Amino acid sequence: MSNRRQFLKGAVSGAVAAAVAPYAAPASAAEMPKKWDMTADVVVCGFGGAGATTAIVAAQNGATVIVLEKNPENEHRSNTRMSGGIFHSPDKDGDKKALKDYAQAMFSGENIPWKEEGEIPEYSEKLAEIWADLCPTNLDFMKSLDEQFIGGTQPGFNKASFGNFPGAKDCKYNAYRASYSKRMKNFNQVSYKQPKLETSSGEAFWLCLAEGVKKQGDKVKVVWETPAFKLYKGASGDIVGVAAKTKSGKVLNVRAKKAVVLATGGYEYNKAMREAFLEGPGVDGWAFYGTTSNTGDGIIMGTEVGAGLQKVGKAAARIIVPTQVRCNGMRLGSITPSVGAPGTIVVDNFGKRYEAETKVTDNPSRYFFYKAAVEFDINTLSYARTPSWLVFDETLRLRMPLVNLGISTVGFGFVKWDAKNEEAIKSGLILKADSIEELAEKIKNHPENKHRMVPENLVETLKRFNSFCDAKKDADFGRRPETLAKIEKGPFYAMPLVAGGPNTKGGLLADADRRVLTWAGQPIPHLYAVGEIDSVLKFVYQGGGNLAECLVYGRHTGKLIAKLPESKL
Repeated sequence: MSNRRQFLKGAVSGAVAAAVAPYAAPASAAEMPKKWDMTADVVVCGFGGAGATTAIVAAQNGATVIVLEKNPENEHRSNTRMSGGIFHSPDKDGDKKALKDYAQAMFSGENIPWKEEGEIPEYSEKLAEIWADLCPTNLDFMKSLDEQFIGGTQPGFNKASFGNFPGAKDCKYNAYRASYSKRMKNFNQVSYKQPKLETSSGEAFWLCLAEGVKKQGDKVKVVWETPAFKLYKGASGDIVGVAAKTKSGKVLNVRAKKAVVLATGGYEYNKAMREAFLEGPGVDGWAFYGTTSNTGDGIIMGTEVGAGLQKVGKAAARIIVPTQVRCNGMRLGSITPSVGAPGTIVVDNFGKRYEAETKVTDNPSRYFFYKAAVEFDINTLSYARTPSWLVFDETLRLRMPLVNLGISTVGFGFVKWDAKNEEAIKSGLILKADSIEELAEKIKNHPENKHRMVPENLVETLKRFNSFCDAKKDADFGRRPETLAKIEKGPFYAMPLVAGGPNTKGGLLADADRRVLTWAGQPIPHLYAVGEIDSVLKFVYQGGGNLAECLVYGRHTGKLIAKLPESKL
């Protein structure tokens, strides 16, 4: 085993094992700790974008806050930090009603005439009102935390992705990319652990929030390597605190006088939840390129005290490369912007194209393309597109890294990848052949293809695609003409692709104020959830939405819980 894998096994699997171990039943009043080890007004579980924002604003409104974080401080790698750092902040002079309508369409879709039913109709209108009120000030909020912070325009993200949605034309939608560097780094330049003024993307976004936490002084205390694992419920039903486990294994009982906020992210690395909730083959048919710390901790804790669930199978996902690095038995992926690039096609296990490849990385389809990848063939009773195969030639291999080197799992040291893609070829992750016929045979003999590849199909598919390149028109799927470039210079390559992305989106049932609810829709007193654990983007996802909701609902919830009366033990 390589040193890198030994590191991953030691640094990651310990936290994962603790997170997915069986949890004790929720404590009754009689089981309350005789002594609380720590006490604050608010206890936040998870120190990503949602947890940090909630803690900052709760402290700004007079509350004392304890944040319990699973990661060690010197290896803190959250989805927020590993992201591209893009966040929504619509122009302030846009029409506010239009912005509300557009947000409601993204969240629930119930205000779209052709939509069969709303995704979250009970809560979508108020959620949209909060979004319309706070989202246009997201950039201002970040700058208020650190005047050195820069929000740069990110091409392709500075408009409403869903142009036919209500409000899209008049809401003046906009998004920015986080940076401290005036010359923004590209996604192949590493920012993690670099000097602040040399950072961009999620690292810059995170450093700004970290500065905001630091400004709160003694009002916010972060306890590292101490994940919460159990909620304490008082005799009257109030959530009154949590039990957490330190690095040494000691149980730490933490009293929350006003609220507990679950901001622990999704369940990307919880095998049982993936099998239960994700479409298609939930384990090897998926990969994720965010933190390995997201193991459904908050979902487990919430359901133990009676929380309901909502749209748990939702994910912000497309098709990405599943690497050979594993955590908790599941493959880590990496963001794969090469899909749809000139000189590439994507085929199913039988060697046929099935969509315009640009839909994988273009808005608006980029973050739910996974639906195409996990399509079930009712005739063969199989998932013909799991995995799919990215086919390309030597020209592309030399032109660009197939994954982003500066963000995601590669930029944060989970996965190793080089600019010429050579290590992935040497390891066997990428198949290499001197001819398309040979490449087809290698795909056919790959364990995940299960001998489904028809070599004649791949040969004919490539021949037809190259003819589209000559004509500058994709007659089959309408792919963007500027991306049509022939695949003709050997050697030739194939790389597997599976459903996946940064994170899951479904989880605990919560209302617009982010109060966690029972299956009957009743609030569990003094329990809240913010971020990916109960993402508001239930219908569709526009790139940058995750960070935006951290800011919007973290701010809303932080202000609200700071004013709560004390919970009853």
